[in-house]
Amino acid sequence: MEVYLKELFGGQEYSSKFFLIAGPCAIEGRSVLLETAQAIKEICGDLEIPFVFKSSYRKANRSRLDSFTGIGDEKAMEYLVEVKNTLDVPITTDVHSVQEAEWAGEFVDVIQIPAFLCRQTDLLVAAAKTGKIVSIKKGQFMSPHSMGFALEKVRQSGNPKAMLIERGTTFGYQNLVVDFTGIPVMRNFGAPVILDCTHSLQQPNQTNGVTGGRPALIETLAKAGLAVGCEGLFVETHPNPSVAKSDGANMLPLGQLRELLEVLRGEERGARSEAE
Repeated sequence: MEVYLKELFGGQEYSSKFFLIAGPCAIEGRSVLLETAQAIKEICGDLEIPFVFKSSYRKANRSRLDSFTGIGDEKAMEYLVEVKNTLDVPITTDVHSVQEAEWAGEFVDVIQIPAFLCRQTDLLVAAAKTGKIVSIKKGQFMSPHSMGFALEKVRQSGNPKAMLIERGTTFGYQNLVVDFTGIPVMRNFGAPVILDCTHSLQQPNQTNGVTGGRPALIETLAKAGLAVGCEGLFVETHPNPSVAKSDGANMLPLGQLRELLEVLRGEERGARSEAE
């Protein structure tokens, strides 16, 4: 594990070879946020998986004008920071502008660059200059090879702490696919690569303006991602996705998270035993 990731997780040694980024897609309120964070911490503690709690304080990329965007930036960030301080876990959120990067950098441990903004030079440079870890989502329109340039923008701005997140590639108008041959390509850039197991299963731009998804395939993608060398997994989860205000169609029900991670840890232990 990279030195800056070990520092992120408090220098603690974990038996798991992968880390997890997880949480509800958007901050809808305090109770759901704390409930989800507490559950994830308990599960990851039991299974010895390091994790970063993720939730968006604002959703800027929406299909319709009446789609949920947030409860207010300052209130949402207040709740996210409460998770960090109360549960002693690192936190991350996505940003959409130079000003947001500078502001969020005062609170979070990892700044996430949205997929549609992964080529925005000013945003990448601003995120880098916060000194925080920068996780860059691969654009749905980008090749794995081209993500090396996004990574270099962060590094050349004086920040070596960067990661890449695979989240699928546009396939036709309303579907995404994951090219698993691209994972080793991005790993060759010398940065951790994370597979976003939930957004990769989105079905965007549906005729009703609400994004669909295929959450039944989350386990399949997670297994495949770890098999080709991903250092981390990204899983958005919610106590009740059917009433979630953002991305409910592709989030994992919180009640299924332990089972998923137990399966992945079991396979990891089995592979290790065979290697020994």
